[in-house]
Amino acid sequence: MRGLPFRQGKPLKEMEEALRSRRARVVHLTHNDLDAAGADAIHRMKYGEVFTLFSSVGNFVTLLSSVVETESRGDLLSISDLGYQHGTERLLRKARSRGWKVEWRDHHRWEAGESESIREVVDLLHLDTDRCACGIAAGDLLPDDPRAAEVARVVCDYDLWKNQDPRSAILGRVLSKNRNRDYVRDRLSEGVILDDHIREEYRKIDGEMKGMIQRSLARTRILGDRYRIAFAPMYGYPSETASEIRKHFGSDMEVVVSPSGKFSLRSVPPVGHLVARQFGGGGHPHASGGTFPFSLVDRIRFFLTGETPHFHRLAGVADSLE
Repeated sequence: MRGLPFRQGKPLKEMEEALRSRRARVVHLTHNDLDAAGADAIHRMKYGEVFTLFSSVGNFVTLLSSVVETESRGDLLSISDLGYQHGTERLLRKARSRGWKVEWRDHHRWEAGESESIREVVDLLHLDTDRCACGIAAGDLLPDDPRAAEVARVVCDYDLWKNQDPRSAILGRVLSKNRNRDYVRDRLSEGVILDDHIREEYRKIDGEMKGMIQRSLARTRILGDRYRIAFAPMYGYPSETASEIRKHFGSDMEVVVSPSGKFSLRSVPPVGHLVARQFGGGGHPHASGGTFPFSLVDRIRFFLTGETPHFHRLAGVADSLE
């Protein structure tokens, strides 16, 4: 079963029907980026047929609710690359009562109380901030498989911003287009990192990306006292844009902001997740995201100038951290 993108309305009902009529005995609920695709590839290496649900962070609870409402036959619900959200304890308790075996693997930062509450209602909770979710899955499910280890190494190189393997940058850029996610996942499940199709997709995307990054660079603003924080509008490719901003401006943090107010934050000091939490988000110490509550006036100003007073608010939060 291919990963099903979540959208409001009819597609959700179609997903629920597909879930009820599935043949796979493993349901994998995961994020929607390269790390998630890699984790799903590991699941397919291990289990063969898998019913995959790729989800944004915002849709996680909705999709989890749909799975929980489905009767299990002792099947496995595997959650990966998605952090704790309020209310998941209740849903997972219900999943267990309906016969699901539940495993959760994640590399985001959890509070102690959050992990304790989830550990009580799942069969396995594996948290490891030193590895990506793909790496955790590979270590748990296929610890002695060299193909799984290689896939995990390349995926973690990108997800943890190690940038030591040039293949990971290619995969990360190709996965910036959702249309490529299933294809890349299927190749990774075969132990194939790159092929001609992936390289061709990279070449197409590369030209488009460079133009968008230049637009962001031209409107970058630097704020902050304790940290040198770069703020810029996002026209696409948040990770690559942040990387180029850091090279160009020597910044400590990069905040690239979409027209809706959602932002992606990259940070050299390991505090990005703490900043993001103050804006309804979270993530990793070095890679996180949140949302500025844009009013109509904020949206218009941001469109015209590429700036917003929320920049100063975020800089103040970062400067006030212990």
